[in-house]
Amino acid sequence: MSTPVESMVAESTTIAPIPDGVMSAFYTFPCGTFAIGQEEDFIVSIQKVPTILGELDRPTRLTDALAQQLDEYFQGKRQQFDVPYALRGTPFQNQVWAQLCRIPYGETRSYRDVAQALGNPQACRAVGMANHRNPLMILVPCHRVIGADGSLGGYAGGIDTKQFLLELEQKYRF
Repeated sequence: MSTPVESMVAESTTIAPIPDGVMSAFYTFPCGTFAIGQEEDFIVSIQKVPTILGELDRPTRLTDALAQQLDEYFQGKRQQFDVPYALRGTPFQNQVWAQLCRIPYGETRSYRDVAQALGNPQACRAVGMANHRNPLMILVPCHRVIGADGSLGGYAGGIDTKQFLLELEQKYRF
């Protein structure tokens, strides 16, 4: 299992501030280091980070449980996650994020496909913006959304991470 890692702070590195009340723990996986945030009894954020801030590293049983499930995902042994999580967004963002969770492991949909599934085929750009604001990368699989032409589009964790996740899911698809 991935465990919280030691502090490796670079002098010039900055990370988005962690909101009050959110406990954050840092874990390293095959495609990078991630901060997993917990508030109360829910996972509220998964964010790829350039470095670990040891003074902010506060693992909990819940963040450790998700890290274990992510380890299993990266080993091709898990396709779904079963930790409690909370999403906070606009009504439209929440609709998009719910639709993302319906995209099967190892499959992709275009931004247009997602917009059409929501009953608003003109909302492709809005779907892209909601994807960009997804606070739970991997858990809410925004990496499975690509351009209508097959291009990867964007990804908050970087295009290289998106490509890695899509290839991983193709490799281990049941």
